Amino acid sequence: MIGRVLLHALLIAGAAVMIGPFLWMVLSSLKPFSQVFLIPPKWIPDPWEWSNYKRSWEALPFGRAYANSFYIALVSVTMKLITCSMAAYAFAKIRFPLREPLFILFLATMMVPHQVTIIPLYLMMKEFGWLDTHLALIVPASLLDAFGVFLLRQFIKSIPDELEEASIMDGANRWTIYSRIILPLIRPALAALAIFAFLGMWNSFFGPLIFLNSPDRFTVPLLLNLFRGMYITDWTLMMAGSAIAVIPVLIVYMLGQRYIIEGVTLTGIKG
Repeated sequence: MIGRVLLHALLIAGAAVMIGPFLWMVLSSLKPFSQVFLIPPKWIPDPWEWSNYKRSWEALPFGRAYANSFYIALVSVTMKLITCSMAAYAFAKIRFPLREPLFILFLATMMVPHQVTIIPLYLMMKEFGWLDTHLALIVPASLLDAFGVFLLRQFIKSIPDELEEASIMDGANRWTIYSRIILPLIRPALAALAIFAFLGMWNSFFGPLIFLNSPDRFTVPLLLNLFRGMYITDWTLMMAGSAIAVIPVLIVYMLGQRYIIEGVTLTGIKG
């Protein structure tokens, strides 16, 4: 009993630490500007400035930024699911020369920071004429995701080879096996990867900062940065905008947390 009490106390303390910054952001978005950085901190707004949300939405083109972020996230997630699942199927079930060394080399790319490759990637996007377009964000994110390939490969490896052999005996080709057998069986892993990819793309700031210049093409995280002025930052409007921006993330996570747990758990057990 003592152990369980201590464990629950530790978990509650950890949850409080995690939710503290989020709670501070929401409460700060409802404060007058003069109360944001009071010492000692004043958690409860007095008065409650609900108009901060309206002012934040009207100060910058949030509607356009929301549309851009949804478009980039949905297209990149869809393409990533296709490319990662096809690569994972090849690495898991198709025998070809140097398959394992190539897979290890592919996983090694996870250890290379994105900032290291941004200069050659920028030069490539410049040669393609994709600077200041959403293609510079969608295509690289869709074609290379070592984590996604690893996650799906571990799940596909758990599928019995006899199922694939029986399909080949019935005349099925590789595409038929992939589309009609493999994909339906890995739905939990696909759902988990889709949620991870959506959250990552929605919250991405570094890529849009490098590749986008036109305000009408900005994503939500990049638009929030415009609240920072040269001499002063309107923190109340920034916090209100951040609270608005986090709503889709919370909805996606709340709807898909079951798939995240199921996909990752089954991948770890069966892999």
